[in-house]
Amino acid sequence: MATHIHSAKSFTNPFHLSLRNLQVADKQGDPIYYVGVDVGTGSARAAVVDQTGAILGLSERPITRNELKANFITQSSTEIWDAICYCVKTAISQSHVDPADVLGIGFDATCSLVAINEKTDEPMAVGPDFADHLENIILWMDHRAEVEVNEINATHDECLKYVGGKMSIEMELPKMKWLKNHMPKDSNGESLFKQCKFYDLADFLTHKATGSETRSFCSTVCKQGYIPEGITNRNGWSSEFLNKIDLPELVEDNFRRLGGVNGVNGKFLSAGETVGSLTERSAEQLGLTTDCYVGSGVIDAYAGWIGTVAAQTETPIPDLVEQDKSNKGMAKAKGRLAAVAGTSTCHICLDDKPIFVDGVWGPYRDVMAKGFWLAEGGQSCTGALLAHVLSTHPAYMELGVASEASGTSRFDYLNSRLEQLKKSTKERSVVALAKNLFFYGDFHGNRSPIADPQMRASIIGQSMDTSLDSLAIEYLAACEFIGQQTRHIIEKMEIAGYDIKAIFMSGGQCRNGLLMRLLADCTGLPIVIPRYIDASVVFGSAMLGAVAAEDALKNRKEPNAKSRRNSAVSNADNQQSQPGQPPSPYTAPSATASMTSISALAAGNAQSAYPFPTMTPIEDESKQLGANIDASDDDEDAQLSFGSKSRAQATATKNFISKKSGAGPGDRLWKIMTELSGVGRIIYPSSVTDPDRKLLNTKYKIFLDQIETQQKYRAMVAKTEEAIKAYLNI
Repeated sequence: MATHIHSAKSFTNPFHLSLRNLQVADKQGDPIYYVGVDVGTGSARAAVVDQTGAILGLSERPITRNELKANFITQSSTEIWDAICYCVKTAISQSHVDPADVLGIGFDATCSLVAINEKTDEPMAVGPDFADHLENIILWMDHRAEVEVNEINATHDECLKYVGGKMSIEMELPKMKWLKNHMPKDSNGESLFKQCKFYDLADFLTHKATGSETRSFCSTVCKQGYIPEGITNRNGWSSEFLNKIDLPELVEDNFRRLGGVNGVNGKFLSAGETVGSLTERSAEQLGLTTDCYVGSGVIDAYAGWIGTVAAQTETPIPDLVEQDKSNKGMAKAKGRLAAVAGTSTCHICLDDKPIFVDGVWGPYRDVMAKGFWLAEGGQSCTGALLAHVLSTHPAYMELGVASEASGTSRFDYLNSRLEQLKKSTKERSVVALAKNLFFYGDFHGNRSPIADPQMRASIIGQSMDTSLDSLAIEYLAACEFIGQQTRHIIEKMEIAGYDIKAIFMSGGQCRNGLLMRLLADCTGLPIVIPRYIDASVVFGSAMLGAVAAEDALKNRKEPNAKSRRNSAVSNADNQQSQPGQPPSPYTAPSATASMTSISALAAGNAQSAYPFPTMTPIEDESKQLGANIDASDDDEDAQLSFGSKSRAQATATKNFISKKSGAGPGDRLWKIMTELSGVGRIIYPSSVTDPDRKLLNTKYKIFLDQIETQQKYRAMVAKTEEAIKAYLNI
């Protein structure tokens, strides 16, 4: 007999996802849940995920970003950890999950540098004035270390080969070198730099959770110049390189300040491999138990890769189907480019061989799984670019009034305005409205594939028009720039040897139908919109926890786990019922798009504006995947209850427990990714004969010319300046 699950309008289930195909479970096994934690530029988030991939609870809290001086941007690890604890407790409360059933947790974070006192494990101030020791994080987008990064790149060291030929100003070693050059001395006259140990933020969070000094390959290889064993004769950290760039302090005692030597005084892990269990203190702070295991963390963009690239699609993508026939396990991820879009955008692709691309970071081995290589391209500002274009235009206030009056987001309104403008001007298409506006948008320098922090924006074709229509067209041109630059990155990767079949998007920008269409038409590739638009990154982190949970299961029978549910959990639960709270955590500003608030659309507006829902209903996924699940007619109106066990949940638990432990973590990670990722929507590019494709191809040539021209002009000016200096010195 079918059991009915009735629910009123739910904070955690605003879309009333039907579960008519999923009935209440028989007691075939205890449920297992995972927590993902994502720390973005502007907020911390936590999600509780079950074994069907359903997000049962999702919480977010803003975090502060301080910019006391231009290009000096800091944060506090204390504030971030407090925000994480709040979010995890709140998400657990929303989900109605027993904390004792959460067996895995994973962390991702921005690639920001954390400075900690070696002896006390307390924060160390990172400037610019070093007055506040709680400000101990140099944010990824901090650009203070321009002199230092130039000095590092001038060495032409072998390590640079594995970061795209040049180290970026956004990586960690330039920041450490700046700290050495500028940190004050203590009362004994010794630089405070010598008291520091350093973590990438994701590794700091696993340290905070477990007490372990274990580091991730993701953080150290991608951002700190670590080369995994067997690639070169250096095998890990390079004393030669660190001495060459005047950082001998980091070499001392087998590189202890950086995490040590793998297998000697340190441990380095691929994504999801078990770091250890929560300490009693962290379990209490998070509202979990010491039975919960921590998977090795990743940089936030890589969590977006995990949360998207294994998605199945409504209809098969022929090129991927053909490729998958000859691949197994993690190798099936080849050809799937993840574009993790927020303030900036990262483009990540995997292969089973090293492929070197000038201006694209990597290749990085062992980051996701042993023996596999990843490359990371990136755009320094995409969401931030759109926000800048809108907010600096004279018609910005008018846009705010108009969009509010229409009950839509600013981006929805502009897209609608462009459609109206096309009709009123009798233009062929929306894209053609900007045919004579040539927008190059590297306001914050170029990350890939030029790797030139001196690049700046240029706009050709502007008039004195300051109307709302002018803003709409400039916004269109900015979206086009994002698409053209994505094409530039992909072309460079493919010339080097990558064979990219599709782009798997994530982040609030997925809701922007205009931008997604331009990405498809500029690159000529299908765009896959994920199951969770705003939550793909934190969803990916939960999968890291799922890998670690397999090890937790082996130890679950031990009776020493301690539940740490304290008053903070019930207080968080009470706060959710207070008036004035957002209608759903799924519509809160995304941690990966916090500067643009693209994801802060109301659910209803988002659904009506674009055909890309925030999540795919589970019963629809079952149909699309050909699942044969018995359903009762009596159960058709059943609604999702986050506190109930479904037959699918119980079956998943049984299958999970029966998995062979002999599979490597990389294989386990891919299997978990394929089982939990769900179904994505596809946006195919227009035909190659479509007039807009032809126009965009021509404008791509102009885009490339703008790059070449800017670099040429800068070189001419630099040459003149050198001549002037020489003349004045005479």
